[in-house]
Amino acid sequence: MGDSRTGPEVGMGREHHRPRRILVTGGAGFIGSHLVRLLLQSLPEAQVINLDLLTYAGDLGRLDDLSHLAGTPRLTHVQGDICDGERVRALLGEGEGVDTVMHLAAESHVDRSIAGPAVFIQTNITGTFTLLEACREAWTGRGDVRFHHVSTDEVRGELLPGEPPFTEASPYAPNSPYAASKASSDHLVRAYHRTYGLPTVISSCSNNYGPHQHDEKFIPTVIRACLEGKPIPIYGDGMNVRDWIHVEDHCRALLAIVQGGRTGSDYLVGARDERGNLEVVETICRLMDEERPQAAPHRRLIRFVDDRPGHDLRYAVDPSRAEAELGWTPRIPFPEGIRRLIRHAVRGADR
Repeated sequence: MGDSRTGPEVGMGREHHRPRRILVTGGAGFIGSHLVRLLLQSLPEAQVINLDLLTYAGDLGRLDDLSHLAGTPRLTHVQGDICDGERVRALLGEGEGVDTVMHLAAESHVDRSIAGPAVFIQTNITGTFTLLEACREAWTGRGDVRFHHVSTDEVRGELLPGEPPFTEASPYAPNSPYAASKASSDHLVRAYHRTYGLPTVISSCSNNYGPHQHDEKFIPTVIRACLEGKPIPIYGDGMNVRDWIHVEDHCRALLAIVQGGRTGSDYLVGARDERGNLEVVETICRLMDEERPQAAPHRRLIRFVDDRPGHDLRYAVDPSRAEAELGWTPRIPFPEGIRRLIRHAVRGADR
């Protein structure tokens, strides 16, 4: 986030923010639902308000195990649009008032952004602006508040083979409408910190995987194809590289950042586990062979398809700042996490 411009916090030790009443946007989404669960488990005195429009990507069923808390002071579900300023302002001011916003609501699928970018501009840019404005109004004069904006590694564009991973100082160079909309929202958050003194932090994470991810994403698509014996589509030659992190590790990082991150700072979150798309598919196929040997070899299902426009070759981030300042490190290695995910998927399909 450009430490030369972040004000007097730079160079200071870890800050301490104690979230008490948390507004999570997009809490019925893949990452958001895991975050809501972690917040309730880790902060026993905190109250969580989940604001989610419940579009195709949002599903309260992801939080069925917390149904006993829904409607209690600990967990409130609100179906609503982050672009609805009146609704957002009302939520911020209810009761004792929200002191923490963790903003995850976003349109996030690159292919969808290529086919129809308008909704990405509306949700990711206008929605973030609406939240920032509401917080600026509600939090004037308060010092116990924090706005945590959750972004993506894609805002910094692509890396070539052999180039060092992105750091917080790497320039922005988004290459898809999705990445550009997230970059724009990052800049708005930065501007509200710099101009208005809004206490903000930004985190940008590498590719997530784990339970309850939407079917349109890469790893769920591959697993579903294996289960159904259908072709596994791989863009181009399958050599595009991503750094994969388990969603539970990402959410632990989000909690550490919102509690201890320096306001005005940017944190990169990743697992230092780069894998080519073809390698990921072959790993899944090998594990599916073990779980369902009668359908082996699953690798026979692989089909190379035309690459998508502007497909970035490689993403990788250096999470050293988060590790050094917050004491966070990922715990779930990719082989363990993906094996666990596949076993869960096979059990579910066999019921």
